Amino acid sequence: MSPSSLSTAGILLITVPAVAFGGISLLAHLMRDIPGYLDNPVRRSLWRAGHAHAGVLVLFALVAMIYVDQADLSDATRSLIRILITAAPILMPIGFFLSVVRPSDTKPNKLIWLVALGGTSLGAGTLLLGIGLV
Repeated sequence: MSPSSLSTAGILLITVPAVAFGGISLLAHLMRDIPGYLDNPVRRSLWRAGHAHAGVLVLFALVAMIYVDQADLSDATRSLIRILITAAPILMPIGFFLSVVRPSDTKPNKLIWLVALGGTSLGAGTLLLGIGLV
């Protein structure tokens, strides 16, 4: 594995405790019956989606780093792919969480667009990687 992919994997691994902390926070909201979570279905759904996407996308990005170095692409394109794929597990959960940050929010604010931006980033990165591997 290249030094760049190892560094990227290291950064991704550092985010795992943040994902775990998010899970503990959600559990605390459930167990303590904190107002603004259980009684707010929009907030509850988006926060649950944010936590789930964070965990799955971090794992996906870690696996993708193994393949980046195997792709028949320029170093610049490999760097771009690392950035695009790593952006998704950061942007998407942030969009889910920050779009309903106040307990009284009944609909997402404009930060929900970070979810689409993260999805676009993931799509572009995986498409480039797939092309490079084929």
